[in-house]
Amino acid sequence: MELSNKMLATFVLYVMLLSLSVSAKPATFLQDFKVAYADSHVKLVEGGSAIQLSLDQSSGCGFASKYKYMYGRVSMKIKLVPGDSAGTVAAFYMNSDTGVTHNELDFEFLGNRSGQPYTVQTNVFAEGKGEREQRVNLWFDPSLNYHTYSILWNHHHIVFMVDEVPIRVYKNNEAKGISYPKSTPMGVYSTLWEADNWATRGGLEKIDWSKAPFKAYYKDFDIEGCPVPGPMSCASNPSNMWERSPTYTALTPAQARSYRWVRMNHMVYDYCTDKPRNPVPPPECVAGFY
Repeated sequence: MELSNKMLATFVLYVMLLSLSVSAKPATFLQDFKVAYADSHVKLVEGGSAIQLSLDQSSGCGFASKYKYMYGRVSMKIKLVPGDSAGTVAAFYMNSDTGVTHNELDFEFLGNRSGQPYTVQTNVFAEGKGEREQRVNLWFDPSLNYHTYSILWNHHHIVFMVDEVPIRVYKNNEAKGISYPKSTPMGVYSTLWEADNWATRGGLEKIDWSKAPFKAYYKDFDIEGCPVPGPMSCASNPSNMWERSPTYTALTPAQARSYRWVRMNHMVYDYCTDKPRNPVPPPECVAGFY
């Protein structure tokens, strides 16, 4: 009887650990994230429910997830730098932190002069190859309130979303010889830093340090994914929500309409149509590929 009870307890513990490793949803910043650099510029605010990142002439700052993930959906609510934020970049991204097989999925929010629209740049690095920038002007002021920014990454596609509105889709077309991030798990990162050599109007608008410190705010961190290390079978498990849910494997008709609306009315740069840079369009830029 004692042996049976021990076996039962061991089995229950195994099931609990397995369930945690298959789908993790952070409840707090301290539980699943850590300060990546410049901890004096990162602080808990709003009663501990949000994180404030600060940028001044001495340093930017950032935080990172404690684990890497192999496929999943990550999101967080962000309130961006208000006022004159030209030359600053607030980023939310996934990164494998590897060399030749480097994979990365980027949201980069490019600061602006007061009164100008905020531009969000997305980029996809797949198996070491990047330079796939697209830029969209946001249709609201992202510094007034929190908005939700999400990255979905599964075997089918990568989708960047703003308040559940898709602003970019990168499909898995490996069968046609197009690289797709699949070989390395990725961590989740957020940073605030100076990039006035390129961020605002190609570097023409410089950062005004008299407006420092620049501050951005993050909260409601949410990760659904397969932590690494974890069960090897997790990433290929067809029961994972981010793999089997119809809303995760393809855009809904409403999302497809919203995506077309964004591309027609708010896209301001697409590497696919930049002929001086790409005289021959990259293969993923063929209609329907992205």
